[in-house]
Amino acid sequence: MIRETLQQVEVLEKQMAKLAGERTPQAALCRRRLEDHRRQLLQRCTGLSPEEKVFLARHPHRPKIDAYIHAIFTDFFEQKGDRQGKEDASILGGIAQYKGRPVTVLGHRKGATLAENMKYHFGMPEPEGYRKALRLMKQAEKFGRPIITFIDTPGAYPGMEAEEHGQGEAIARNLAEMSRLTVPVVAIVTGEGNSGGALALGVANRVLMLENAVYSVLSPEGFASILWKDAAKKAQACDVMKLTAQDLLEFKIIDQVLPEPAGGAQADPQRLFETVDRAIGQQLEELCRLDGNQLAAQRYQKFRKMA
Repeated sequence: MIRETLQQVEVLEKQMAKLAGERTPQAALCRRRLEDHRRQLLQRCTGLSPEEKVFLARHPHRPKIDAYIHAIFTDFFEQKGDRQGKEDASILGGIAQYKGRPVTVLGHRKGATLAENMKYHFGMPEPEGYRKALRLMKQAEKFGRPIITFIDTPGAYPGMEAEEHGQGEAIARNLAEMSRLTVPVVAIVTGEGNSGGALALGVANRVLMLENAVYSVLSPEGFASILWKDAAKKAQACDVMKLTAQDLLEFKIIDQVLPEPAGGAQADPQRLFETVDRAIGQQLEELCRLDGNQLAAQRYQKFRKMA
């Protein structure tokens, strides 16, 4: 249902765009009617199934990390390279200001066009990407900067070269090192967060998820292929995997669910950015009251309890 509804919304938005330059009373009336119809369609997007949430989590127009950085932070300065091998552009990271406070921001980068998707491996980092992320996090620890990560990945890049360069070791090292960081770490799952490729940026004091994001051990298609030898059973897999934000909050895997606009994050990005901004501010206010040892101990105990 959600797919068909959003297709209708897209048609209305194109019609509204065509009328945007007209200044006649008739055009204004038509725009209002189209906007009312769009609002009514989006309001139907409630009570979504896990499969529909997966669809929204993967929506091509869902805001990407660069949009969050532009909307929430100032003075962003990108840092590249892992200082060992090469630059992996599928991880975007750097230093920024958050309400006057220096922070380190990093996360998965998918891209908005096909060319960018190919360049960034559809948000699937290689080992060099995870090593770059760890370099930035250790730098943040050295200078006492809080860390904010944005998680949106189908998983780590599965290529042969990535395996040869130590994909598993890079992810494992991130897990170990993040658990010991002595600065606040806030992770936000904004789209899909699959496998160790997501967890490598997710060992945080606070883990937040957008309402229609998903977070799981692997993709529903991969789960169905392993369990039932049939990737077409992905809808059934979505139900079994308990991968929605609501499920994970109940299991205490995450700490907070952030509401999205009706119809998904892409329907009203500015409203979404305001919600994420408030959540980051609230979490940092609480975490910055703790000293380094308390932050590391809290994070360690948080993930130990999951076992």
